[in-house]
Amino acid sequence: MASKKSDLKVQNIVATSSLGKPVSLTKLARSQSNTEYNPEQFPGLVLRVKEPKSAVLVFSSGNLVCTGTKSVAQVKEVIEQVIKQLAKIGVKITDKPKITVQNIVASGNINVDLNLNILALELENTEYEPEQFPGLVYKLDKPTTTFLLFSNGKLVCTGTKSKQELDAAMEQLNKNIKEVLKRIESKKRK
Repeated sequence: MASKKSDLKVQNIVATSSLGKPVSLTKLARSQSNTEYNPEQFPGLVLRVKEPKSAVLVFSSGNLVCTGTKSVAQVKEVIEQVIKQLAKIGVKITDKPKITVQNIVASGNINVDLNLNILALELENTEYEPEQFPGLVYKLDKPTTTFLLFSNGKLVCTGTKSKQELDAAMEQLNKNIKEVLKRIESKKRK
């Protein structure tokens, strides 16, 4: 199982930030066509950014939730665009907002066919109900990560907050699957 870290592709980063100033969501919604604001249903305003394609939840407190980007550099770029749009309605942000990554979703392949029935029995913290969903849900404690594993070796990884955590989670997954495969091999030999 030669899983290269490069087999993982970041699909989405969810990051939060605070502008440190209140924002008039009504004013923002009226001045920007790329927004959705329905305060009766949700207290935040959705601001859509075309490039890099993403959505930002803007709250009246000045807190932001950015989703849809594929790198931290893109998150920074999106937040800069939000700040420019806020300047148009008189909200001047002078301090550079601190960005906190909350979750990274990545997809990839471990380049080996997986017997999900065996993995469900041999690994701890799994959920597998093939009648309901074709993937096995596997939760790691360290780093706190959830994997969706499919029989063709494809996977989705969620819950990490950095590239280092993502790499560590993949390493741990590979190690755990190798151990299961070894145990099965040794049982066959007996």
